[in-house]
Amino acid sequence: RPGSPRPQKFKTQRSCKKVLVTVFWDNQGVILIDFLEQGCTINSDRYVATLRKLKEAIRRKRPELNVLDIKLHHDNARPHTSFVTTAAIARMGWSVVPHPPYSPDLAPSDFHLFPSMKDSLRGERFDDLDEVKNAIKMWVRQRDVEFFPKRIFLLDKKVAQMHRSSW
Repeated sequence: RPGSPRPQKFKTQRSCKKVLVTVFWDNQGVILIDFLEQGCTINSDRYVATLRKLKEAIRRKRPELNVLDIKLHHDNARPHTSFVTTAAIARMGWSVVPHPPYSPDLAPSDFHLFPSMKDSLRGERFDDLDEVKNAIKMWVRQRDVEFFPKRIFLLDKKVAQMHRSSW
């Protein structure tokens, strides 16, 4: 309207690019944080390479675990369900918790980990990707002792509900 002050234009700042992170965790905490290199995409070979890193991390951080007790719970994305990946998981002696089709909200990290991480980091400014990575690692270290067991319990309840509803 005439006589109204001009709307202010705000300068936009270039944001740093998105960071793709894969996190493997259990009721004791994070076992592996793996960051995807810029410009790369997740495919079966890349995911299997991450699983090999996970195997080594489990050997170092959870040496008491029996290989046969390891159960992965991931969604049905192609890199997770491809023949190459399923064969690699079988060679490692691990099993996979069934994930129902069309249920992306049941992927453990998407449902229990990343929303909390995003809430904590919301509004933060990072100058480069290394700062983002460091902030994520710091966030993980700052979780209290009950954070991960509580989320595993919630996950178990959600999985049980899902299985009951599919009968």
